[in-house]
Amino acid sequence: MAAYGSLSVVLVIYLAEIGFTEPQIGLLLSLTLLGDVAISILITSVTDRIGRRPMLMLGAGLMVVAGIIFALTRNPVLLTLAAVIGTISPSGAEVGPFLAIEQATLPQTTTERQRTQVFAWYNLAGSFATASGALVAGLVVTTLQRAHVAPLISYRIIILIYGLLGVVLAILFHQLSPMAEASVQVARTTEATQVRFGLHRSRGVVLKLSALFALDAFAGGLVVQSLIAYWFVVRFGIDAGVLGAIFFGANILAGFSALTAARVAQRFGLINTMVWTHIPSNILLILVPLMPTLPLAIAVLLARFSISQMDVPTRQSYTMAVVDPDERAAAAGFTTIIRTLASAVSPALTGILFGAALLNAPFFLAGGLKIAYDLALYRSFRTIRPPEEQ
Repeated sequence: MAAYGSLSVVLVIYLAEIGFTEPQIGLLLSLTLLGDVAISILITSVTDRIGRRPMLMLGAGLMVVAGIIFALTRNPVLLTLAAVIGTISPSGAEVGPFLAIEQATLPQTTTERQRTQVFAWYNLAGSFATASGALVAGLVVTTLQRAHVAPLISYRIIILIYGLLGVVLAILFHQLSPMAEASVQVARTTEATQVRFGLHRSRGVVLKLSALFALDAFAGGLVVQSLIAYWFVVRFGIDAGVLGAIFFGANILAGFSALTAARVAQRFGLINTMVWTHIPSNILLILVPLMPTLPLAIAVLLARFSISQMDVPTRQSYTMAVVDPDERAAAAGFTTIIRTLASAVSPALTGILFGAALLNAPFFLAGGLKIAYDLALYRSFRTIRPPEEQ
């Protein structure tokens, strides 16, 4: 997550620096997310048979390859290839096979009642790491440029660091204990049902959730962190150091909101927490581009981040709760793939809107679609309760 946070600050600015137009940048980001979908399908479909630890290490290795290619070439074909096969994250959020495998593993470590709390701490740690990565990247770029290092070189250094962090990640994944692996029974069930994505009894619920998550992810893809960073640069002319500080604060607040979500969910339920905290955050998202000054725009964005992630640990916990244990890896993989696939289309649309000088349109469109998702989710799932709420 530190690697993803650092990359999100400079990725779009770097692509613009090497000559990509705004529509080309949007298309490349979309191809990046489509590549993440393909890699996730390949890896998660065999994870419980081959092993979670080797598959996580493979994902980290793809990070290394993508980072090196992005740093060393301007060739659009090679960059597109690296985007497709690598686990590049334009949003600062977790992509590729990591999230699905980790979601399937975490419920093995706790009870049903404590599951949401575990997911909250998991997201808190991720948000803090993302924030730190964004802050450090901004400081490094600013320091290098003040030392008269060319902007392009300073951005490439951050991308190389991203690749090196993939090496560190592979080493950390190698240290996971055998307890992270699926049980023999789960692995056999997954193998027997892989033609149907490993889903059986819960297939209908997972498909309906996935359709709703796709709407939310498409909307979120319109305003991924890299594109918000570029919007701030175009609208207010700020530098990478300020961007790093903004996203440091935003992700710290997001982390605390994830932790708060567990306590709110214990009192009001997972679905209520997901919906009624998400709607205000989307109203704030719509308000960001309407702010006339930089301080006001930052304040509204930070207010949005302070509640925007309360639906994340609750969504992950709810999905794992309403499926059978032997379907968790498949359900996590399927919903993650659908979310990534839906979000892959959005950056290209945002690139077109930016290219047409409609800088504010993605914020309005994203906020409106997300509110529609919230209302549809509440209507469809308010009566389907996880075990700890029954």
